[in-house]
Amino acid sequence: MEYIQVVGGLVLLVIAGDMLVGGAVSMAYRLGISKVVIGLTVVAFGTSAPELVVGVDAALSGAPTLALGNVVGSNTANILLVMGLPALIIPFTCYNLEVRNNYFIMLVSSVLFILLCFTAPLRWWHGSLLLLLLFGYLFHSYRETRKTRRLAREALEDVEGVPEKPLALWKSIVYLAGGLAGLVYGAHILVDGAVIIASDFGVPKAVIGLTIVAIGTSLPELMTVIMAAKHRHGDVAFGNVIGSNIFNLFAIMGATALTTPVPVPRDFLTLDLWVMLGASLMVFPFALRNKELTRSWGALLTLGYMGYLLYLSRHLAG
Repeated sequence: MEYIQVVGGLVLLVIAGDMLVGGAVSMAYRLGISKVVIGLTVVAFGTSAPELVVGVDAALSGAPTLALGNVVGSNTANILLVMGLPALIIPFTCYNLEVRNNYFIMLVSSVLFILLCFTAPLRWWHGSLLLLLLFGYLFHSYRETRKTRRLAREALEDVEGVPEKPLALWKSIVYLAGGLAGLVYGAHILVDGAVIIASDFGVPKAVIGLTIVAIGTSLPELMTVIMAAKHRHGDVAFGNVIGSNIFNLFAIMGATALTTPVPVPRDFLTLDLWVMLGASLMVFPFALRNKELTRSWGALLTLGYMGYLLYLSRHLAG
């Protein structure tokens, strides 16, 4: 039964990812909004739903460090795995002023979050600050949408993958919502099945949580980026990852800290937070220049993530 869950989850992720990208691109066309803005907001926040569910559940269950670990782990996986693995399959590129600006916002938000962690435990005022920054970011995105609305439709008409007759707006919304729901549910049943299978093989629960759960909550982002790269929508791919990372730090950690104090383990201050920041810096050239994310660079990102997991697994075993 568990094997059927895993296969079914994977199939659902593929179908839902394709629906999500198609709906997002058509919606951008119909509304005259840049695909980057759609990727940075609707798609990014939607694909962060698993992290949000884990964060809220952890806070209500009295385990806020689980939310912290999931956010830091997911942000690291979003850069190294979610950007690296699709590039191994289909190299892609994106050069867009909005991507560059939001990339710097992601970097600044990561540095700020690290500084806040050194004042741990994270309390209500930390959470309030992070949520205020989230609202500021959303307002910034809204202003960027107004600036680019007139130019976006012309640009979209020349992009590969946009159908000659895009979906009607209501169909775009249905595809977008259905794709998001499918991604969240697909990731859920896949992770549940994988955890049971791993337990049957005697894999330690700490390792299961470190790998399967952390990667599982990043599966919606991963499938979205793969489908976006397949259709040559590099801006949606980059926008999804950048927006998801910003949302994870501001919204999920903000809500968690507002609900309950969040202690920060020493290992996070000495390693994990810095790995998250270092991973973000690795895609610096691709956010600033019209440079293709090649297979070799994708391999480097993916191997970096595998190495990080290997180190953590050995550390836990020791």
